[in-house]
Amino acid sequence: MTAEILQLLASPIHRYEGRPAAGPLPAPEGELTSSVRVRAGLGIEGDRYYAQPAHRDASITIMSASSLPPGADLVQARRNILIAGVPIDDLIGKILTLDSGDGPVRLHLRRRANPCAWMDVVIAPGQFKAMRGKGGARCVPLDDGTLRVGPVEVTVTDP
Repeated sequence: MTAEILQLLASPIHRYEGRPAAGPLPAPEGELTSSVRVRAGLGIEGDRYYAQPAHRDASITIMSASSLPPGADLVQARRNILIAGVPIDDLIGKILTLDSGDGPVRLHLRRRANPCAWMDVVIAPGQFKAMRGKGGARCVPLDDGTLRVGPVEVTVTDP
């Protein structure tokens, strides 16, 4: 199936610290990017979860564009990959293979990436509740490779 990677985010910082009412930390320049380098078992180079032992089974997050309201994007949702045309929340437990032209990158969609109360502050009131069950997936990268914004060939398989 052909889909589209709409956005990629590799942020070196956690922007949502403390209480949501205090507001997020400023976004670092360049966290939205046109390509990311994925490393098997480690995550996305330059991202806050890269090679973190506590996140080895969840170092990359991916989300369906249809889960976000118009105007919202990865800067607010804090996921790594925003994709159109793939029902990510229905694929937990599967292996998603993405090839955006530089070779296949397999992601094992291990568990749900649940939204947090910050969604009510950074997207719109009520989004925390609206995004339950639609927050995307936390993944383990199984291959080294590069992903790029644009058309992507997608394959879904069982582990």
